[in-house]
Amino acid sequence: MTLVNVKPANGRTRFATPTFDRIFDEFLRTDLPTFANGNGVKNSPNVNVVETADNFRIEVAAPGLEKGDFTVNVDKNVLTIAAKKEVKREEGEKVRKLEFSYSEFSGTFHLPETVSTDAIDATYVNGILNVTLPKKEEAKPKPARTIEIL
Repeated sequence: MTLVNVKPANGRTRFATPTFDRIFDEFLRTDLPTFANGNGVKNSPNVNVVETADNFRIEVAAPGLEKGDFTVNVDKNVLTIAAKKEVKREEGEKVRKLEFSYSEFSGTFHLPETVSTDAIDATYVNGILNVTLPKKEEAKPKPARTIEIL
């Protein structure tokens, strides 16, 4: 049996848009956030980047943390998401098995010029940090219209 790789004529999947391609490419070039487990192995948290007509949303799966463990900053179109959690053990406790631990992570995302950085907001619900990046009005899709011929 021969496997054949078929690409669309325009080089994109049918769901990709130029904006999505650019944002996704920029996202892949960023320093992804990392967790460090107790064995010193770094693990990246799961991150989704979602685009709607009005905004982009970055979803970071970070269960076990609390809202106060996060810092979200934006400076010159660079968004930084960081978290730090210290686990305190009581005196005399011995850890017999360690499959998870919390440390810290930090990641940066280079934002496109189309994001209104003054209106960015973040929420943390059920272990998911949602950072909403609203688009500027000029970047939002415009409805089709008919041009009157004079």
